[in-house]
Amino acid sequence: MSGQTAGYKTFDESLVSNAKVPAVLCTGLRHRFGDHVAVDGIDLSVAQGDVFGLLGPNGAGKTTTIRLLNTLLPVQEGTVEVLGYDVRRSPMAVRRLLGYVPQQLSVEAALTARENVTWFARLFDVPRHERKRRVGEALEVMGLADVANRLTSTYSGGMIRRLELAQALVNRPRLLVLDEPTLGLDPVARDGVWQRVQELRHATGMTVLLTTHYMEEAEALCDRVALMHLGTIRAEGTPEELKSALGPEASLEDVFRHFTDAVLGGSDGKGGLREVRSTRRTARRVG
Repeated sequence: MSGQTAGYKTFDESLVSNAKVPAVLCTGLRHRFGDHVAVDGIDLSVAQGDVFGLLGPNGAGKTTTIRLLNTLLPVQEGTVEVLGYDVRRSPMAVRRLLGYVPQQLSVEAALTARENVTWFARLFDVPRHERKRRVGEALEVMGLADVANRLTSTYSGGMIRRLELAQALVNRPRLLVLDEPTLGLDPVARDGVWQRVQELRHATGMTVLLTTHYMEEAEALCDRVALMHLGTIRAEGTPEELKSALGPEASLEDVFRHFTDAVLGGSDGKGGLREVRSTRRTARRVG
């Protein structure tokens, strides 16, 4: 982004490169849908380079928080900053820094994987002369180069999720936001997705903010986690800190139940595009 556009701060790489600037900083964040308070005055800070887990039962406010920080919802009260940019004042600068994999299916079944990622490259305004190379790199990193010209409708659930990650990575984001990224995947496919994310994180220093209902994932992957319930943050710390506070034998699932009084659940479905779509549609209805 060049120049000063009305309402937008000029993109400043030195600001983004400052390691002291949090990847995400929320202060007094509150959001209502009519009379319902979905996010109730939360404060949250995510350090650059961390994998941060935002955990909680359905309806806790996790997805609303994510949509506020990635500019899909307007900030009503409080502030949200992404790598030093206020999402209210500089939404285009924020979008330039983000990769986002939502709960909703974000691939087009009638297109090939290469066509899907190319479409996202155009949406992210990747320069035309770099587009083909960036698309190829994203597919290669996700292990999809050999099947890039197959229709997405022929992909398994794990392949679809890796394709969605390729789409989110094509603009080389500094912050990758993953909302239930392994929902509906079998354990092998889940492991494959997380292996790719971890490799990218270590190779690039990228920050990852994720939500998941799989506590073993959060415990294995996250540097820090926050437990959300009814729009508020009930606890925050490293998985070890939170477990130690409950006792020597406590698991992260015990911590989850203690602070949210919720029942954990998940799906290990092994189907392809149709099953993934059905699983995510159900998830949206319940939370």
